[in-house]
Amino acid sequence: MKSVKTEDAVGQVLCHDITQIIKGVSKGPVFKKGHIITKEDIPVLLSVGKENIYIWENDESMMHENDAAEVLCAICKGTNMERGDVSEGKIELTAECDGVFKIDREKIFAVNSFGQMMIASRHGDFSVKKGDKLAGTRIIPLVIEKEKMEKVQAICGSEPIMKVVPFRKYKVGIVTTGNEVFTGRVRDTFTPVVQAKIEEFGAEVIGHKIINDQNENIEKCIRELIDEGCDLILCTGGMSVDPDDKTPLAIRNVCGNVVTYGAPVLPGAMFLLAYYGDGKIPVMGLPGCVMYAKRTVFDLVLPRIMSGEILKKDDLDRLGEGGLCLNCDVCTFPNCGFGK
Repeated sequence: MKSVKTEDAVGQVLCHDITQIIKGVSKGPVFKKGHIITKEDIPVLLSVGKENIYIWENDESMMHENDAAEVLCAICKGTNMERGDVSEGKIELTAECDGVFKIDREKIFAVNSFGQMMIASRHGDFSVKKGDKLAGTRIIPLVIEKEKMEKVQAICGSEPIMKVVPFRKYKVGIVTTGNEVFTGRVRDTFTPVVQAKIEEFGAEVIGHKIINDQNENIEKCIRELIDEGCDLILCTGGMSVDPDDKTPLAIRNVCGNVVTYGAPVLPGAMFLLAYYGDGKIPVMGLPGCVMYAKRTVFDLVLPRIMSGEILKKDDLDRLGEGGLCLNCDVCTFPNCGFGK
C-alpha cells in the first residue's frame, strides 16, 4: 500500500475503511475497503480529516486487516458461536445458544502477546444467553505480515480458543437433611431456593427426600435417588464441622472419592463436590449460606456442572481470587467481580 494526496486519488482503490464520527449521532465507515474513489468523494474524505489516502498495492507477503481478521476469527470461533461482519479489521462473536462460555486462557494470552492483533472477551466459565456478545477481535495495523498470521495459527492449533457448551437437561434429586426439618419443627426453606436456581438451567427435580441427621439414612436417600434415575444429587444442610453434621460423611461413603470439601469462596467455604460411580453423577453438599445469601459458591459452580463439565480440585482452588462476594445492596451478578 502507498500514500497519495487525497486530491490525486481519483480512480484509486481504497485499501481500508474510512471512518466518520459524528458526535452523538454515529460512528462507522463512510467508505469501505475496495471503494473506487470518485471526484465527488474528495470533499467527503477531506471533511473527515483525510489529507492523504492509502491505496492498495499488491504485496504477496502482506495481508489486509480484514483478511487477517478472518484468520483471527477462525482461531477464536468454536461451537455454538456466531460471527458478525468484518469491518475495519474487527469481527465480533456472539452466542448461538444458551450455555457456558469456555475459553482457552493460555491461547488467548499467547495471541494477545504476539503483537499487532488482539482478542477481548467476557470472562469464561459463566453462563451466557443466545445473542450475548462474547468477544471482539481486531488487527491493529492496516496490513500485517502473512507469516505472522501463519505463526499464530500454528500456536493455536486446530482447536478454537472459545466455545459455548449447551446446558444438559439434568434430572435432579434433592436430599434435605436436618432433624428440625425432618420432625416438622422447622419449615424447609432451603429446597425452594435450590430448585429455583437449577430450573434456570432447564433442569428438572424428579426426587426429593427429607431425612434426619443420621449418615446411614442420608446415604440411603442418595442411593435411592440415583436408582430412581437422578443424574445430579444436591444435599442441603449439615455441612459444617459440628459433630451432628453428617452430610459430608454420608456423601463420602456413597461416592468414595471427594473432589473437595471446602472452597476458597465466601459465602460458600463449606461446599462439597463429589462424583458417584463412573464419575458422571455429580453429588454436591450445599452449605447453609446458599439458602439465604444472594450469591454463593453454588452460583459459580452450577453453570459449569450444568454443562456437563467434570470439575477437578484445581478448578475450585482457582476461585479464590475474586471469590469474595461484596454483598452489594443491589446485586448485579454476574456483571460484577464475584468469581472473576
